[in-house]
Amino acid sequence: MLRLMHSPRAAASLCDGVSRRDFLKIGGLALGGCSLRDLLAAEAAAGIQKSHKAVIMIYLVGGPPHQDMWDMKPNAPKEVAGPMRPTATNVPGIEICDLFPQLAQRADRFALIRSIVDSQADHDAYQCFTGQKPGRTVPGGGWPQFGSAVGKVLGPLDRSVPPFASVCYTCTHGPYNEPGPGFLGVGQTPFQSQGPTRKDMVLNGVTSARLGDRRTLLTSMDRLRREVDQANRFNGIDQINEQALNILTSSKLANALDLSKEDPRIVARYGTGNEKDMIDGNGAPRVPQSFLMARRLVEAGCRVVTVNYSKWDWHGGSYNTIFNREKEDFPILDNALAALMDDLRDRGLEDDTTVLVWGEFGRTPIISGQVGRDHWPRVNSAFMAGGGMKLGQIIGATDRLAGEATERPVTFGEVFATLYHNLGIDTMHTTLNDLNGRPQYLVHNNAKALPELV
Repeated sequence: MLRLMHSPRAAASLCDGVSRRDFLKIGGLALGGCSLRDLLAAEAAAGIQKSHKAVIMIYLVGGPPHQDMWDMKPNAPKEVAGPMRPTATNVPGIEICDLFPQLAQRADRFALIRSIVDSQADHDAYQCFTGQKPGRTVPGGGWPQFGSAVGKVLGPLDRSVPPFASVCYTCTHGPYNEPGPGFLGVGQTPFQSQGPTRKDMVLNGVTSARLGDRRTLLTSMDRLRREVDQANRFNGIDQINEQALNILTSSKLANALDLSKEDPRIVARYGTGNEKDMIDGNGAPRVPQSFLMARRLVEAGCRVVTVNYSKWDWHGGSYNTIFNREKEDFPILDNALAALMDDLRDRGLEDDTTVLVWGEFGRTPIISGQVGRDHWPRVNSAFMAGGGMKLGQIIGATDRLAGEATERPVTFGEVFATLYHNLGIDTMHTTLNDLNGRPQYLVHNNAKALPELV
């Protein structure tokens, strides 16, 4: 008999009164003195949530200023440091901008990467969503974004819930938008919670029985179509049809997208925003409740949820323009991220859900009177939380002007390898075939997960 000891935590008592988290006895199909059926029944009765590995990727549209948020240089000249001041966190030696007071009290639960060195230079979400730098050799059909690759490798956790969902709003600047499933095809397109698909998540008077009849007819038509179409060009369409039918016969996804079913106190905790207000006209709206939607989708069974949030491209005005926007945006992001972290923890999802927050590049050390902080691909930053990682630390460092990495240069590939690792995917051996049948690795140059975190 095998006895597995666990750290003492509050947990439901099962069968003979023994805490499930205290030990599991495995042998003869018995668990802790209970049969598997008894264990599952007891967990259901106790309301214990079944968690799964997931990623919430939050894209700050337009490139946030790393040296005004996570990598402050208060002793640098005014034209570098700006007016923002650092504040101490609950981890000795770690300081962040004082406009993030709630995150400062949670620094033991996140990690900051200050030395990403291979960012692209243009306003384009491509690298943040795929891990691939524009200009590299692209396989036929294009690189799939992260969520599409995860959906292909792992499949759905629940047939009625897509493995990959997007809470991203459509930006009028095309490159800000998600690049799509690439060579994996339309079957790995994310479910768009803000798109027209959401309006079609009801049967509109069609009964489940009648839907079943239509499904039988569709299957018959597809069989005939397959005999004609020997090239199997419709495989992706089959996946979409299957997913649509599963969604229509289950309320799980629709409930996750309905914030009226959430505790109003939790909804208020995240803060509110105006989804019709596209900041500066071409970015994403500032809607902190998108973070809550992401949590609800993860809880419903999504493996990857992407969010685009606000507009962070502020250069072009006077010296004060960018800092007035920082004073406006930073506190709202501080509140929303703190709420997400606490919400995941309170629901038992924190250790299994990785949260990543970043933008496409960093910002220039020197503040120009004409353009503020301009694009700066030489160094970028990222905020990471949850996922069972080693947190409460800083990875990498920059020079006194926050312009060049001086310690532990990090690549996008390493960050993506860490995300895959947290989902249980082995990037050293897992490949996906492109349209030419060639196997493609998931990350560039077979980059490995950051050992500092995993």
